[in-house]
Amino acid sequence: MQAYKLNATIDESGHLIIDEPLNIAPGKVEVIILQPTATTTTTPQQPKKRQYKVQALKDLLENAPPTPLDFDSDQAK
Repeated sequence: MQAYKLNATIDESGHLIIDEPLNIAPGKVEVIILQPTATTTTTPQQPKKRQYKVQALKDLLENAPPTPLDFDSDQAK
Protein backbone atom coordinates (compact mmCIF):
# COMPACT_ATOMS: atom_id res chain seq x y z
CA MET A 1 0.00 0.00 0.00
CA GLN A 2 1.34 3.43 -0.94
CA ALA A 3 1.04 6.31 1.56
CA TYR A 4 0.26 9.93 0.71
CA LYS A 5 0.34 12.86 3.09
CA LEU A 6 -1.82 15.87 2.32
CA ASN A 7 -3.83 18.58 4.04
CA ALA A 8 -7.58 18.42 4.42
CA THR A 9 -10.40 20.00 6.37
CA ILE A 10 -13.47 18.62 8.12
CA ASP A 11 -16.41 20.98 7.63
CA GLU A 12 -19.25 21.62 10.09
CA SER A 13 -21.33 18.79 8.61
CA GLY A 14 -18.49 16.29 9.08
CA HIS A 15 -17.42 16.00 5.44
CA LEU A 16 -13.75 15.58 4.56
CA ILE A 17 -12.55 18.24 2.12
CA ILE A 18 -9.13 17.64 0.56
CA ASP A 19 -7.36 20.95 -0.04
CA GLU A 20 -5.28 19.86 -3.05
CA PRO A 21 -5.78 17.72 -6.17
CA LEU A 22 -4.59 14.11 -6.05
CA ASN A 23 -2.54 12.52 -8.79
CA ILE A 24 -3.33 8.88 -8.01
CA ALA A 25 -5.19 6.12 -9.80
CA PRO A 26 -8.94 5.89 -9.16
CA GLY A 27 -10.15 3.17 -6.80
CA LYS A 28 -10.84 2.40 -3.17
CA VAL A 29 -8.54 3.93 -0.55
CA GLU A 30 -8.11 3.66 3.19
CA VAL A 31 -8.15 6.97 5.06
CA ILE A 32 -6.42 7.58 8.39
CA ILE A 33 -7.18 10.93 10.03
CA LEU A 34 -4.65 12.52 12.39
CA GLN A 35 -6.03 15.58 14.14
CA PRO A 36 -3.66 17.88 16.04
CA THR A 37 -4.49 18.16 19.72
CA ALA A 38 -4.12 21.17 21.95
CA THR A 39 -0.81 21.07 23.76
CA THR A 40 -0.75 21.71 27.45
CA THR A 41 2.11 23.25 29.32
CA THR A 42 1.83 21.41 32.59
CA THR A 43 4.78 20.79 34.80
CA PRO A 44 5.84 17.15 35.01
CA GLN A 45 4.73 15.52 38.20
CA GLN A 46 7.11 13.60 40.40
CA PRO A 47 6.28 9.90 40.47
CA LYS A 48 4.84 8.75 43.77
CA LYS A 49 7.17 6.91 46.08
CA ARG A 50 6.13 3.32 46.62
CA GLN A 51 5.75 1.90 50.08
CA TYR A 52 7.74 -1.28 50.69
CA LYS A 53 7.28 -3.64 53.63
CA VAL A 54 10.71 -5.24 53.16
CA GLN A 55 13.72 -2.92 53.44
CA ALA A 56 15.93 -5.16 51.25
CA LEU A 57 13.36 -4.99 48.44
CA LYS A 58 13.17 -1.21 48.77
CA ASP A 59 16.96 -0.86 48.54
CA LEU A 60 17.14 -3.21 45.54
CA LEU A 61 14.40 -1.50 43.51
CA GLU A 62 15.31 2.10 44.31
CA ASN A 63 18.99 1.61 43.43
CA ALA A 64 18.46 -0.52 40.31
CA PRO A 65 19.55 1.01 36.99
CA PRO A 66 16.72 2.04 34.64
CA THR A 67 15.49 -0.44 32.06
CA PRO A 68 17.08 0.19 28.61
CA LEU A 69 14.73 1.54 25.94
CA ASP A 70 15.50 -1.41 23.63
CA PHE A 71 14.69 -4.04 26.31
CA ASP A 72 12.68 -6.97 24.93
CA SER A 73 10.94 -8.94 27.68
CA ASP A 74 10.23 -11.90 25.36
CA GLN A 75 13.90 -12.17 24.44
CA ALA A 76 14.89 -12.01 28.12
CA LYS A 77 12.84 -15.14 28.84
